[in-house]
Amino acid sequence: MLLVRVAGLVAGFLTIALVATGCGSGSADEASGSAAGATAVRVSLSDDGCRADPASIAAGPATFTIKNENGSSVSEAELMSGSRILGEKEGLTPGLSGSFSLDLKPGTYQLYCPNAKTERSDFVVTGTSASASSSSSAAAAVNAATAGYSAYLKDRAASLVTLTSTFVAAVKAGQVDRAKALYARARAPYEAIEPVAESFGDLDPAIDAREGDVPAAEWGGYHRIERQLWVAGNTAGMAPVADKLLADVRTLATRIAGSSFQAADLANGATELLTEVSKSKLTGEEERYSGTDLSDIAANLAGSRAAFDLLAPALAGSSSGMGLVTTIRSRFARTDALMAEHATGGGNYRPYRQLEPAAIRELTVAVDALAEPLSQLAEQVVTIK
Repeated sequence: MLLVRVAGLVAGFLTIALVATGCGSGSADEASGSAAGATAVRVSLSDDGCRADPASIAAGPATFTIKNENGSSVSEAELMSGSRILGEKEGLTPGLSGSFSLDLKPGTYQLYCPNAKTERSDFVVTGTSASASSSSSAAAAVNAATAGYSAYLKDRAASLVTLTSTFVAAVKAGQVDRAKALYARARAPYEAIEPVAESFGDLDPAIDAREGDVPAAEWGGYHRIERQLWVAGNTAGMAPVADKLLADVRTLATRIAGSSFQAADLANGATELLTEVSKSKLTGEEERYSGTDLSDIAANLAGSRAAFDLLAPALAGSSSGMGLVTTIRSRFARTDALMAEHATGGGNYRPYRQLEPAAIRELTVAVDALAEPLSQLAEQVVTIK
């Protein structure tokens, strides 16, 4: 079962030892501006663009709070370094706000708000990088967490390549029933590391776009094959789509292997995975043809739990941090228990369409309850020195 597999990996990585945004509007941590030691940056989102106040800060921890003032055509803001997304908040309709925290090095970054009149604006970080020579136990735990997460990402990416290769072979051989049986399993490693995949902006749409997310002529990836398997009941014309999918998955694994990550990536990613659950999985939109949304949810939760478990030792040294860890663990246990009610064995789950509305509401409440304390992780870990 995937959750067991991930738990085992995390336990192993902890012996050598996520990207999260706020999920709601007006949360207590947003109201306070930022955690002690982090620079507060307010980003106003409108149809004209995204404006940061201040637009230049000194290197070090920073908390970005993004608020959609009145934008009707924009609902997302990203902080980018080149083509890499470092932090983002999406799904912000007018009046809503959210936040993410990062530890920034000197340089010129870009705030990107898709569909605004002016989509990109510079954000400057000055000074020199802070010394990483701290010998505190918390700082050592943070370093161990980032090392463990890098290993976890590489493991999941390798599994993604292996499982997708098997799935693609079945598709190209015209083995419809086998391809259907392999589909959810092939996608699971991707769902566990989805925020990292999304940070390489060009790859996620190619691999994971749903119908309507991109122009029809550009649509490929898992979901294009999903529709052919479950709607048409065959694999006609899918060989080039399958080949492109496998090539993109291999590119993703290569990029992950060549990238470095910081503690904020773990924390931001842990909450972003829950955002994925809320915005597309619990609505049944993600796997609209196969109905395998619960398998995606299990993988999202597993990836979130992996990042959290790696960070937990760094927070255990303070009473507030230990309290947060205890709360998060109890709420993960609640979501795990609810998911177990829908498991059918062998890492499989009931089709989404079989869930009663009451069961969907119960899962939604549990995920939202987990996301609230999890969203506080990033602000805490970026200030650990």
